[in-house]
Amino acid sequence: MSDRLNDRLNEILPKITSDDFLSSRGLGNEIAFYIFDYPPQQELRVRDHVRFLLEQIPRHKPDLRVAHVNLFDLVIDHLKDRKLLDRSFQMQREKGDAALEKALTSPLKAEKLAQIFVDCVQPAEQDLVLVSGVGSVWPLVRTHTLLSNLHPVMKSTPLVMFYPGKYDGQTIQLFGWIKSKNYYRAFRLVP
Repeated sequence: MSDRLNDRLNEILPKITSDDFLSSRGLGNEIAFYIFDYPPQQELRVRDHVRFLLEQIPRHKPDLRVAHVNLFDLVIDHLKDRKLLDRSFQMQREKGDAALEKALTSPLKAEKLAQIFVDCVQPAEQDLVLVSGVGSVWPLVRTHTLLSNLHPVMKSTPLVMFYPGKYDGQTIQLFGWIKSKNYYRAFRLVP
C-alpha cells in the first residue's frame, strides 16, 4: 500500500531517531515541539503506527529514553485520582455534555494538566516525548492551550504530537473542521 500518509508515516522513525532531531539542531532558539497532522479518518492507522514506533525505537536507538502519553488516558487517570470519573459519568447522563464540560473546566485547566503531564513524563529524564489521544479528549482539552502551557516546562526535550486534523505551521484545525486556533510555535514533523 503506497499513499501519501503511508509515505509520511515511514519518514517518522528515521527522523525522530536522528541525532540532529534529538539535539534540536537547526531550530535556532525555538522549542522542539512538532506536530504530525493527519486526516482524522486515519486515526486507527496512526494509532497502530505509534505502537510500531514504540516497538521500533529501541531497536534503532537502544539508549533513547522515550515517553508516550495518550492524553485520553492521562485525563481519565487524573479524574480517577481526583475521584471525579464516576461523578463525571453521572453528570453527563443527568445533565448532558455542556454541563459536564463546564464542571470539568477547573480540574482540566491547561496549566494543571500541563503540570500533571510533566509529573507523568519527567521531561528531564527523557530524550523524546510522543503524544497521542488528542481527538479523544476534545473538547475538554484544547491542544493549543496545553502546548502553550508545556513550553516553559519541557525544556529541550523534543515533543511530537500526533494530531487528527490540519496544521499549516500557523494554525491548528482539529478534525479539519473545528475552528482554527493560532498556534505557531511547533514545526510540522513531516510536511
